[in-house]
Amino acid sequence: MSLIAGIVNDRDSSPNDLRENGLLLMQAMRDYPADDARHWHDESAFLGCHAQWITPQSVYEKLPCYNESLDLAITADAILDNRDALCNRFQIESSRRDALTDSELIVMAYERWGTEAPKYLIGDYAFMIWDRKQKRLFGARDLAGNRTLYYHYDRRSLTFCTAIAPLLALPSIKQGLNESWLSAFLAINAPIDSVDVFATAYRNILQIPPGHSLISANGRLTLSKYDSLVVSDQKLSLPSDGDYEEAFREVFGQAVASRLRTFKQVGATLSGGLDSGSVVSFAASALRNEGKTLHTYSHVPAADFQDWTARHLMADERPFIQETIRHVGNIQDNYLDSQGQSPFTEIDEWLNIMESPYKFFANSFWIRDIYRTARQQGMGVLLTGARGNSSISWGSVTQYCAHLLKTMRWIQFYRQATLFSRQMRIRRSQLLPNIGKYAFPFVNKLSFAEAGDKEDFPQLINPDFAARTQIYNTLKDHQQLLTESPRNITDERQFFFNNLAILNMQGTSGAKLSLKYGIWERDPTCDPRVVRFCLSLPIEQFVLNGVSRSLIRRATDQYLPDKVRWNQRVKGFQSADWVHRMTPVRSAFIQELHDLCNDSAASEYLNIPQIRSSLTEIERQPFQPELAMNSNMIYLMRSLVVYRFLRKF
Repeated sequence: MSLIAGIVNDRDSSPNDLRENGLLLMQAMRDYPADDARHWHDESAFLGCHAQWITPQSVYEKLPCYNESLDLAITADAILDNRDALCNRFQIESSRRDALTDSELIVMAYERWGTEAPKYLIGDYAFMIWDRKQKRLFGARDLAGNRTLYYHYDRRSLTFCTAIAPLLALPSIKQGLNESWLSAFLAINAPIDSVDVFATAYRNILQIPPGHSLISANGRLTLSKYDSLVVSDQKLSLPSDGDYEEAFREVFGQAVASRLRTFKQVGATLSGGLDSGSVVSFAASALRNEGKTLHTYSHVPAADFQDWTARHLMADERPFIQETIRHVGNIQDNYLDSQGQSPFTEIDEWLNIMESPYKFFANSFWIRDIYRTARQQGMGVLLTGARGNSSISWGSVTQYCAHLLKTMRWIQFYRQATLFSRQMRIRRSQLLPNIGKYAFPFVNKLSFAEAGDKEDFPQLINPDFAARTQIYNTLKDHQQLLTESPRNITDERQFFFNNLAILNMQGTSGAKLSLKYGIWERDPTCDPRVVRFCLSLPIEQFVLNGVSRSLIRRATDQYLPDKVRWNQRVKGFQSADWVHRMTPVRSAFIQELHDLCNDSAASEYLNIPQIRSSLTEIERQPFQPELAMNSNMIYLMRSLVVYRFLRKF
């Protein structure tokens, strides 16, 4: 795992200027933890690497690396998960494989397949290769966007880095606010930053989207999509339900095992649900064979928190977490209550980590607490199951029934609805309204609030700023991306895994946290092999016999306890106490919002009248925990995050 950077000059720049600017980049990267720092340059290219050692091979990896026989130089931030398959293709003898570095495998792939090389790589990666013979810079970012790669291009040179701050340290790159990006961030109420997957919050900094490659040569820059997580509509047909379960265990087990490659300890986030529980159960079993123990990290509410949530929600998931730990074994569990921390106290740290505004503030305090603790305890890898809802544990019977109803498959609909009502212990008549909502949505509402619309969530963007940037016209072209209405079950997952805006948002936070804390976040639920396998299965395997998420429940027999496997009645609510935690800082929170309302620079972008109105609503009542789901409270927290970011300019 590495922070990589570099400059390639096309024309009109001296080698001395190139080296000077390259060393400025290296100096700017010193704020990030590293085990080694090196650079390489010739007359046209400067490559740098601020390496964090995670895998056994990375300890011996010298990056940047120049291959004299091929006349290629590479710098890489990469962990490959299909090393054995690549070694087999390249006919590398067994005795050499363990010492072979991931960057060497990437160079071999480039030598064999040229700019098509990323298609053959599975893992989390961002890399750049300087091809001296062709005077060409080539780079790529992994399919799921689990590593970041930013660049500045001015037709004379291309400067790149896996973080934004080092780029802005160069005198030639001016720090300017990207108003188009900001207007989208403010106008979109959904947890998506922007619909422009090439843009960033900075006017002069762009990014390579997930699954894309870059070529810079002869004064031209080309970005292209090299592949997708969704590659085929071909369906897998197996003889029995048991065969599907066994096939899943094989594919998923391989994905988990390939993400355990570290000379440090292995950790995992663990809630009371199926996704993280499945990852933990497969990982703990594999680590037992290596003589290692899996360390799990779970968020729990503050000690004085009074649970206000509905019966189907669970703020404290320990009863299910501990059941999983007892059943699986080989686990050292950690429960973090993040004492004294809240979304308000975390804003500045998260703005530094993300290098942009963010919307996940309700979970921010405990996510960072997990990383801090895991680093102190010597973790190299932190496993998650963050994207499992759309892959391994996908399958809503309600949506499936709606699909059967819409396609007029009456017999199947009656059978599934009956089985589902028995599973949930509720009458069919109570299910029908919810099924109807999915089957026949009357209005396709957008997840942004146009001026004059009556939405539950207030409009965050200044209407004049919205008009000036024409953001609502832009977002109308992305109506499918932002729809709140239920999507057709047959293309729901394809939409998710083809959606670069969602992939980019989810991958970026993990990549930036890894650079900050020296821990690589790894999610086997979005491994291309797992995603493509799950997409190839018949829908019925995910909703068998009226059971939602049926495949993962059946396939984890013996892996997870029945209490977790068959739980369909309650789900975790990990951010239930975020407002409760802000009670001690209520005065500071209110005061800063008043400062915001009186700030002329902020008023150019933010909807100050609405902020004042929401603030009045919140001021007139005490901080009750129930405000965690209050639209005014959520609105005000988002406003503060953006306000703090704007003050940087």
